Amino acid sequence: MSVKVEKIEKNKVELEVTVEAKVFTDAVNRVAKKMANQVNIPGFRKGKAPRSMVERFVGTEALYSEAVDDILGVEYMKAVAESGIEPVDRPEIDLVQLEDGKEFIFKAQVTVKPEVELGDYKGLEVEKTAATVSEEEVEEELKRRQEQHAQIINLEEGKVEEQDTVNIDFAGSVDGVPFDGGTAEGHDLVIGSGTFIPGFEEQLIGAEIGQEVDVNVRFPDEYHVESLKGQDALFKVKINKIKRKQLAPLDDEFAKDVSEFDTLDELKADLRDKLMKAAEERAEMEYKNAILSKAVNNASVEIPEVMIDDRIGAMLNEVSQNLAYQGLNLETYCQYTGTSIEELREQFRVQATENVKSELVIEAIAKAEGIEVSEEEIDKELAKLAEQYQTDAENLKQNLMARGEMDVYRQTLVNEKTVNFLIEQA
Repeated sequence: MSVKVEKIEKNKVELEVTVEAKVFTDAVNRVAKKMANQVNIPGFRKGKAPRSMVERFVGTEALYSEAVDDILGVEYMKAVAESGIEPVDRPEIDLVQLEDGKEFIFKAQVTVKPEVELGDYKGLEVEKTAATVSEEEVEEELKRRQEQHAQIINLEEGKVEEQDTVNIDFAGSVDGVPFDGGTAEGHDLVIGSGTFIPGFEEQLIGAEIGQEVDVNVRFPDEYHVESLKGQDALFKVKINKIKRKQLAPLDDEFAKDVSEFDTLDELKADLRDKLMKAAEERAEMEYKNAILSKAVNNASVEIPEVMIDDRIGAMLNEVSQNLAYQGLNLETYCQYTGTSIEELREQFRVQATENVKSELVIEAIAKAEGIEVSEEEIDKELAKLAEQYQTDAENLKQNLMARGEMDVYRQTLVNEKTVNFLIEQA
């Protein structure tokens, strides 16, 4: 095989690949033998017809086409390896010479990973924010714990207040006509949660158990049901039950009940320490991101659209998977939010572009500085991962290799090592 590489655009190259005649001839012979077993050729038992008869029966074009399918992928990958290019998209193939007994020649135009022009990335000056925790934050965390351990009581009597959970029956109508999804019985609603249409929950405040309330609302103009957009509606609502949180007093007894500490002061001190640790981690992450952002902004690279589109696709897949855990799909989400998948793609475009550029710049810095990870370093990180997930490190490694993900994991470690290098140099 011989390969000629020609740069035709900034991020696009054309490979002209010449494959030995024997490779194509052997492929044609294999295909002819396979076809002889699949078709009935008069005068011959299955599998016994010579290639010339098979070719006459199925046609030269069909025979050659399947032979090309048989070898093209393999020969293209060999050409990629020999030329040293890094494709980021599928190639456009043009068959130049396709004749038995002659060299098989094809051209492949393919988009490749772009070249990065690095700017300054050493000695970057970034101010590190000092981690602090205020007493207000400690009190807020304490109140959150108080809310978390609150008891829910069913009121025997009383009126609906903010943050109450009310059990209601309701029936909605527009101009006196009921609509789909507007009726329910025994529905629990937290007042102030914003779950229902704006104005609905507020009109229940002050209602008593057993009371029936007329709730007048207007559906938002961007509501996900087309027929209800901007429509005035009346809901007949009955209050069945009122549930209310009962907060325990913040004292030493509370501390004993919700923690391993005997006093409220000890619990506060522990919360303060944990909040400080979280603040320090945030400050460190912000510092790291600021350094990386400077290095990325100082570099220039023309990113092929296909790389951005692929990243947007990956981001959409992640959203789709997260929605699936909630029993939703992307189409339903788009209906609820009044958007489309194409609009979502555009919303993700800026972030996708930034992510791709960051990765390209990190890879370029790693290459410029000769940053690599050894097998020992990989094994060490896998051991940490295995301990975290309580599994066997060797099994984890074998699974990565079996799924073809070891190179991706290796690159992840190289990227982490490169970012740490930038921090050390800052």
